[in-house]
Amino acid sequence: MNEEIKQRIQKRENWQRGLFMLFFMFIYGFSNSLVIGILFFQFATLILTGKTNEFLLGFSQSLSIYIHQIINFLTFNSEQRPFPFSTWPNASDTPDMIKDSSDSGRND
Repeated sequence: MNEEIKQRIQKRENWQRGLFMLFFMFIYGFSNSLVIGILFFQFATLILTGKTNEFLLGFSQSLSIYIHQIINFLTFNSEQRPFPFSTWPNASDTPDMIKDSSDSGRND
């Protein structure tokens, strides 16, 4: 076996990152299930009350940023570990590419 490959296999940092990736893959799956639950609840709230739940709008915006952070970590686009190893994202910290500037679909 090539000596360089052997050294990379023995690097503790690589295995540690792999464990974090497994952890965040689980969190990612759970988060996607949570998004599905939120969309059904928001739809039911819209049907019953005529407007969406404001608290869930903020939470789901933060959740979408969190999922984006997880994907960046899992795809090696970021070394920053998402929550619980950093702070939970705020909806106000939404990058412009994710924000819905037209606010279409919201019934305030």
